[in-house]
Amino acid sequence: MRKVYVDVNADHHSTDGIVVPKIITWEDGQQYEVDRIIDIKRAASLKAGGIGMRYTVFILGKQTYIWLEDDGIRWFVEGKS
Repeated sequence: MRKVYVDVNADHHSTDGIVVPKIITWEDGQQYEVDRIIDIKRAASLKAGGIGMRYTVFILGKQTYIWLEDDGIRWFVEGKS
């Protein structure tokens, strides 16, 4: 798998520092709404490489992961090779 950087529209809660992803824009321009966030924790992507805050989310009824890199700016997903 490869690391794919994606655009993410997110809410930033300044009082508690939580970042809540809302919409992910894939590299082809397709947008996906985040239905639900299940978990947020610091973790590595063992398949694509990289580390950061891993969000376990549901998109279109399927569980997947997105990462916010340690720089707090760039988001990535595990893309197929």
